[in-house]
Amino acid sequence: MKKKKVIFDVDTGIDDALAIAYAIKSRCLDILGMTTCFGNVTVEDATRNTAYVVQLLGEDLPVYQGSSEPLNGGELYLEVAQRIHGMDGLGNCLPTVDERRDSPQVDAIRFIIDSIQKYPDDVTLIFVGPLTNLAKVVELAPEVIPLVKEVVIMGGAVTVPGNVRPHAEANIYADPDAAKIVLQSGLPITLVGLDVTMETLLPREYVTEWEKSGSAVSQFFANITDYYISAYKNFKPGIRGCSLHDPLAVGVVLDPTFVDTKTMTINVDIEGEEIGKTYEGEKAGNYTINVCLAVDDERFLKHFLTTLAFEQ
Repeated sequence: MKKKKVIFDVDTGIDDALAIAYAIKSRCLDILGMTTCFGNVTVEDATRNTAYVVQLLGEDLPVYQGSSEPLNGGELYLEVAQRIHGMDGLGNCLPTVDERRDSPQVDAIRFIIDSIQKYPDDVTLIFVGPLTNLAKVVELAPEVIPLVKEVVIMGGAVTVPGNVRPHAEANIYADPDAAKIVLQSGLPITLVGLDVTMETLLPREYVTEWEKSGSAVSQFFANITDYYISAYKNFKPGIRGCSLHDPLAVGVVLDPTFVDTKTMTINVDIEGEEIGKTYEGEKAGNYTINVCLAVDDERFLKHFLTTLAFEQ
């Protein structure tokens, strides 16, 4: 079966790292490159973390650095993310990394545009952080919009409460202006939001199995996921694991039948008391979004764990 060509945009914290592992170990995706954005960490740290995880998994993928701040400037909400992902974004488990690596000479936005033009109608974009890089693509090269095969975004909370504010999910809240541009661009988008990702819990007992294998890879992922689960319990006592937000976006690319979707017009508030809110609105343009509203969480979790197979 032909592999899907994908570009994977991340702000690499813990669930991003798990999603990267899921994508790579699936062996079903032709990952053209990784692009990075601010979010869980600074863009410099996101680039460092992404390169480290890719290398740890034994792959040689280019990592292109992207946006360091929201489209219209503003505060970076790193303090909130650090309580969930650790000071380094990887559960304070990142070893000393040689920062003197060779970096690609083009930036993330140029790489995305060039790749879409090189492979028209054949590139899937997976975005699991703030949408700043993609908004810049839309603004700089609107001609590539009809050339994109599909876009799968982890973001939003259309029918459920948010996670950084009662009304807002973290990736949208980090750059609501970018989200509005992207979600109203006409791109073929599937939105994988908190509506479904909060149902995808990874229990600690599976992480314990990863610890038993003794390999450096499995131990690293066990350590960062254990940190993530502990952080979840701090803000939601009694929860039985951590949500696999970003991995589910990869899962939807690998098998769209994991989720049920509804076509909606999605609005984003970019000012006022509910800035960053995503909600269904009246059709106001030539755009609709496939919003994920239900997930077969058991089948997805089984596929995720089988694909990673850290316990072996």
